[in-house]
Amino acid sequence: MKTTNEIRDIISGMGTAARVNRIRAAHFFIKHPSHVPLLIASAVSIDYKDHHKAAWILEFVLEKHLDWIIPSLTVFTDGLSQLKNDSAVRPVAKICQWITKAYCMDKISRFLNAITTKHLDKILTTGFDWMIGDFRVASKVYTMDTLYYIGKLQHKKYSWVHQELKAIILHDIHQGSAGYKSHGNKLLKLLEV
Repeated sequence: MKTTNEIRDIISGMGTAARVNRIRAAHFFIKHPSHVPLLIASAVSIDYKDHHKAAWILEFVLEKHLDWIIPSLTVFTDGLSQLKNDSAVRPVAKICQWITKAYCMDKISRFLNAITTKHLDKILTTGFDWMIGDFRVASKVYTMDTLYYIGKLQHKKYSWVHQELKAIILHDIHQGSAGYKSHGNKLLKLLEV
């Protein structure tokens, strides 16, 4: 078992964001899943200078093993609102998209039994902050989907989400990039249904 410092040395030493570097670092965590909780905590801890690198690695780990986040959902969702670095927000927004899809759309039982309204509320609140904040289009596109999935829940508590998401997209779509416009228009069509 490696220490926290040894794990963080792996994260910090991964190099640039090149795909090959992220895959190599993720491979370590896939081979040693007991270290994934520390990776999750590192990804959402702005006190750790390389939290963005941890987020890059985490994306690749959870792409293969999304359910590995379940024991650390509270740590993950508690740290979301701290993230301001777009290099960390993009992969974390993608992970939020996967989590909410697994819970809201795919109805994966392990997520149905693990995610609480507190987790969803933190994802939701941070998602709206990311939508109106100064973040790159990829972060916003993943977040659009996340908010869409939460708004599809048959729960009175989330009945307002689609209307608010629609208002933000309509406000920003004209000055958005081609990617934002494309995905925004797709979601606007879904929100009309």
